[in-house]
Amino acid sequence: MVKPELLLPVGNVESFYAALEGGADAVYVGLKRFNARGRAKNFTFKQLHELVKVAKEKNVKVYLTLNTVVKNKEIGELVEILHFLEKIKVDAVIIQDWGVFYIIRKFFPGLTIHASTQMANHNSTGLLFSQQKGFKRVVLSRELTMPELLSMHKKKTIETEVFVHGALCYSFSGMCLFSSFLGGSGANRGLCAQPCRRAYNTGHGPEFIFNLKDNQQLENLDQITKAGISSLKVEGRMKSADYAYQVAKAYRQAIDGVTHNEKAFNDYARPKTSYFLGGDISNPFTTQTMTGSLIGKVEEIEGGTIWVSSEVNLKPGNRIRVQHPGSDERVNIKIKEVTFNGKVAGIHAGQANVSVGDYVYLIDVNEKKFPAKFKDIRTPFIPSVGVGLKRKIIGPVKIKNGGKKKQEVYLRINSLAWLRKTNLNELDGLILSLNKKELVQFDIDLPFVQRFKEKIFIELPKFIPEKSIPFYKDIIKSYSQAGIVNIFISHLSQTNMLTPANMVYANENVYVFNDAAIQAIKSEKVKGFVYPFENDFENLADGISREGIVPVYFYPELFYSRMPLKIVQREQAFKNKEGMEFRYFRKDGMTIILPIQPVSLLQYKSKLQNKGFHKYLIDVSYERPSKNLLKKIITRLHHSGQIQPSTTFNFKKELQ
Repeated sequence: MVKPELLLPVGNVESFYAALEGGADAVYVGLKRFNARGRAKNFTFKQLHELVKVAKEKNVKVYLTLNTVVKNKEIGELVEILHFLEKIKVDAVIIQDWGVFYIIRKFFPGLTIHASTQMANHNSTGLLFSQQKGFKRVVLSRELTMPELLSMHKKKTIETEVFVHGALCYSFSGMCLFSSFLGGSGANRGLCAQPCRRAYNTGHGPEFIFNLKDNQQLENLDQITKAGISSLKVEGRMKSADYAYQVAKAYRQAIDGVTHNEKAFNDYARPKTSYFLGGDISNPFTTQTMTGSLIGKVEEIEGGTIWVSSEVNLKPGNRIRVQHPGSDERVNIKIKEVTFNGKVAGIHAGQANVSVGDYVYLIDVNEKKFPAKFKDIRTPFIPSVGVGLKRKIIGPVKIKNGGKKKQEVYLRINSLAWLRKTNLNELDGLILSLNKKELVQFDIDLPFVQRFKEKIFIELPKFIPEKSIPFYKDIIKSYSQAGIVNIFISHLSQTNMLTPANMVYANENVYVFNDAAIQAIKSEKVKGFVYPFENDFENLADGISREGIVPVYFYPELFYSRMPLKIVQREQAFKNKEGMEFRYFRKDGMTIILPIQPVSLLQYKSKLQNKGFHKYLIDVSYERPSKNLLKKIITRLHHSGQIQPSTTFNFKKELQ
């Protein structure tokens, strides 16, 4: 067996040196822009150039994360970054955006690309498609089971990377809109506000219903290695240097076969789970929302000193967090000096806002010191890409408007019960987003269906587990043979599941945030597409293309997860501390979290029309079937009228 690569997160210079000393084979880092950990310290151009040189001297690879979606106005800045990365020869670029993919492949062929976990590759179809498109590696979704992983790798044709340690998101990466919905800080823009770590009121008081334990796969490394995984990835670019060192050392020893007691290993984070990969989903939740090991309580406060009862032998250099019970308010303290009175430690805290009874968590032990700066940055000057070349690069991705066109209205439904409420004469397309049972039950031979078959679209789900691929291939084939050939895909790799007769359309889950992404999907013979739900008007207007379908009425799927949710009953409302209400559904094994109120942009139809947009999506998937409601929505669309109660998501306020 070939040993897998050990890949460590690096958020600053200190963590970089810690990862090296811990035994990392590779590190992944971010610049100040376009990475999924925008709140981390990250690196300047000069620091990154020096880091690459030091890493090469140590025979360690460097992967640069460009794994956010990019707005139209940011393409010029992106081009400058790609030019720089190609010049300094990073080992690979990790990407999410199909626009970034298009620009790299067409204009920066010297860059190697890895598909980020936010691209949501979760089956062998995704692996094959990525290989066909020229990716070197795919970072797999965290939600895979071991049997799925083993089955996929019997057919794999590309390097794969698996997360083996660190924080877990409740939602599939790349499919989370919750943070974006709460305040415009999008997870797909690297600014996640971590709504899954918050408490929600379900009627039984505040509960942490989405807060997952941390991932740890030490005990499953043998199986993962035998499966042929290329790289073992640790999460945590916002974690400390001590974390990088401790975790790297533990996994290095495990990979090399050195005896290691995993119970003695402490990364001072949340409790651990092996999650789906280890078959550990019976109790994956925790009430501990932040990192750190609980070591005691504040017993007394004397002047600027807090006295803490603890069994742990605290030392100067250790970092602790003091937190009031039931509150997110906390104080972080780096211990400079400590005195002991039996089992009570006296720590100087100055004027910190601390109270008797507060919990004390150990965050880092900081046993080793690592350089916090590069000794001598000798970075030579790298000229800018240049205005002429930049225009040459940006120019070809622009798409002409094509003039004013007739209005088109598309309706999405998720239940056959809606068919009796729908008049296809007033629609240009009916998108059927059905569960497996109803896909089988739908009578394709009905005269009504055959009469409007050119207007009917079948939609594939966001997540198709390995064992379900034959089911969807057969369904598509049977519908195609009956004359229903229009297919909406939720993942670009799903084009490999279609028949030659199919007409392909991409829904909002195939993220088209910029003109370059439109070019990318058009090269896959995609005839039409839906703009992302979290998009804003400014970014829409900044684009050149007007051919996309604008969502104007919908319930955004804030979380899309494989994890069951332990709430009393489905569709039960629950609230966050600000009083916003949400509900949940289950569909083919997926948990879907929605806001109580729909997003309605119907009142902006005239504004959109004036900018050249003429295709609109009305999505009533999570509404109860009602002819009156549908008539009301379509009428309001025609007259650019408002529907209340509703929200406007990011349309008015800019997505950050």
